[in-house]
Amino acid sequence: MRCPSCGSPDTQVTDTRMSEDGNQIRRRRRCAACDRRFKTIEQIELSLPVVVKKDGSRSDFDPAKLRSSMALALRKRPVSADVLEQSVRQIEERLAASGEREVTTQWIGELVMRELKRLDKVAYVRFASVYRRFEDISEFQELLAEVGPKRAARRRPG
Repeated sequence: MRCPSCGSPDTQVTDTRMSEDGNQIRRRRRCAACDRRFKTIEQIELSLPVVVKKDGSRSDFDPAKLRSSMALALRKRPVSADVLEQSVRQIEERLAASGEREVTTQWIGELVMRELKRLDKVAYVRFASVYRRFEDISEFQELLAEVGPKRAARRRPG
């Protein structure tokens, strides 16, 4: 690893620590030439599939786009940025583990809905109402019935 200050390739690792989730390794390094200390982070680079859009066009998977759409659904909800980041990472890992060279936006949307349903029901309803492009209130009511509390059947007197 080259020193960011002087460019010397002669650097030494002085400390190595794994992140709590086990997905990153943090290393402290020291340059033998200029004695500057710096940190590096190593993480696995996932090989992600190409995304096939509804119109048939293809593009590289963009985790920032996934993150922003989930963040919009989670806006003003009690879900931390760390939990959001972990969810994005889980979806990325699922895509990479699929072994597919191409995935559809529909499949990604379903993964997002499953994750949001687990995290926050309101965010799930927000995302699903846009993603599924509801045409009328009955579709919205069906979704609410799916995630809402199950009520005991009321008995009518007499």
